[in-house]
Amino acid sequence: MIKALQSIDAANVVIMIIDAVEGVTDQDTHLLGYILEAGRSLIIAINKWDKLDAEIRQKTRDSLDRKLQFVDFAKQTTISALHGSGTGHLLDEAERLYHVARRALSTPMVTQVLQDAVAEHPPPLVRGRRIKLRYAHQGGINPPVIVIHGNQTEALPGHYKRYLMNVFRQAFQFEGTPVRLEFRTGDNPYKGRRNKLTPRQQRRRKRLIKHVRKK
Repeated sequence: MIKALQSIDAANVVIMIIDAVEGVTDQDTHLLGYILEAGRSLIIAINKWDKLDAEIRQKTRDSLDRKLQFVDFAKQTTISALHGSGTGHLLDEAERLYHVARRALSTPMVTQVLQDAVAEHPPPLVRGRRIKLRYAHQGGINPPVIVIHGNQTEALPGHYKRYLMNVFRQAFQFEGTPVRLEFRTGDNPYKGRRNKLTPRQQRRRKRLIKHVRKK
């Protein structure tokens, strides 16, 4: 386990081998969680696939998809370590995912994808006000980071964040790599500041106060 964690830290792309017969173990889940937290690109190689009967394969596939839902960005492939089938392309695929995770994106392109996503499915209302997402830009690579600017972004619900994540993943074909979103709310320059009244406004305010007191 320690060697596996050290390998993950040293890697750009991780190839995680899952035993198709045994299924996803608790240790597999812990390692996958660490890979996700570390932001590594991920290939899940399902080993011993050739040992499964045709009628069992679909059930196994459904079970794997359900248990691996939290790393749904991962590239999945089937292999047989014993016979070597499916293993020849793994390193080529790892190199491809490495370049995908390091792709540079222009700000106009990222902002356009955001605006199209918002137009298709607007953010929810918060206390009667619509959350506004104004523009976005790339904030990092390997893993890709998309920084989104707007107002009340801290109030965005989780399902809408997942929607945006899937939109960016599909738009830029971020297969095999996690996409991280960062939200920044623009500060209101007048927040906490009281408007300074002009002399005329001050006189008018005094007259209004006197009028209220007389009544």
